[in-house]
Amino acid sequence: MALFSKDLGIDLGTMYTRVADGTQVLVQEPTIAAIEVEEQKMVAVGEEALGMYGRVPEETIEVTRPLRNGVIADYEVTEALLSYLLQRVSGPMRIFRPRVMVSVPYGVTSVERRAVHEAVLGAGSRDAYLIQQPLAAALGIDLPISAPSGNMVICLGGGATQAAVLAMYSIVSAETLRAGGLYLDDAIITYVRRKYGVVIGQPTAEQLKIRIGAAVPQDQEQSMEVQGQDQVTGLPRPVTLTTGEIVEALEEPLKQVVETGRRVLEKTPPELVADVIDRGVALCGGGALLRGIDKLLTKSLGIPAYLVDNPLTCVVEGTVRGLAMYDVLRRTLPPV
Repeated sequence: MALFSKDLGIDLGTMYTRVADGTQVLVQEPTIAAIEVEEQKMVAVGEEALGMYGRVPEETIEVTRPLRNGVIADYEVTEALLSYLLQRVSGPMRIFRPRVMVSVPYGVTSVERRAVHEAVLGAGSRDAYLIQQPLAAALGIDLPISAPSGNMVICLGGGATQAAVLAMYSIVSAETLRAGGLYLDDAIITYVRRKYGVVIGQPTAEQLKIRIGAAVPQDQEQSMEVQGQDQVTGLPRPVTLTTGEIVEALEEPLKQVVETGRRVLEKTPPELVADVIDRGVALCGGGALLRGIDKLLTKSLGIPAYLVDNPLTCVVEGTVRGLAMYDVLRRTLPPV
């Protein structure tokens, strides 16, 4: 049976879930589902459900993200979502079920690990293994973590930010900040409400972050007009924001990201820190695409930081490689 079943890697993220095999990323869908409230039946997942976010009556359809801060908050919805994605890539799976390795944030509890493991098995996999996201990212980036030398990765995800120093296929020191891209969106929402008295939604805040956002002041100032709801009248009101304002809005949450990286370096043995200074800090995840985040971290940590070639897919690519290297990695993988 193992000869015919697929080996799959899953990056189970707060914002996006990606599924890959040994050759390519097969599926990339938002980690979101639409549930019919009365019958508790899933009516849409992924892109279709995302299109309903904030646009459907909450009394009849609940649009929910089943993961919070990188861990499962709604077990049944997560299992149903994974089952849907696995069936898309493997067919009905009645005979040849896939072997799966799935990423989890560093430092998750045994209960949280077990929830992921059981959800993947319940979704239709034959075997399920877990791998820490920084380790998977390092494998996906092709960092030389097999040697006794230090390599640092910062994963800027939608629900969590993780910083880790790795050597000998192991995580030497690491820390997880249970806040990520969604936290940055919330900071923009709060800023617009306080400064302009206008309420905007999370999708609008995300568009502002993507289109004109930055981590440090930019030479070219950009602007974008968005529609929001006036706090006083409740009526629609347009507001125009600039890159400088988004930089100001993101200043506090980005300080926490910097502090997470700094604390990891403080816990790292000096010899490995010297290696990290030589090699730099690899930035991955959707948050790494924020303009100027590499400059901010380089200045704040005193170590060159750089955006990797595959920031969005390195974790899922690393899970597939991790599955092929299971015998080598077994001692460092989280127990279930």
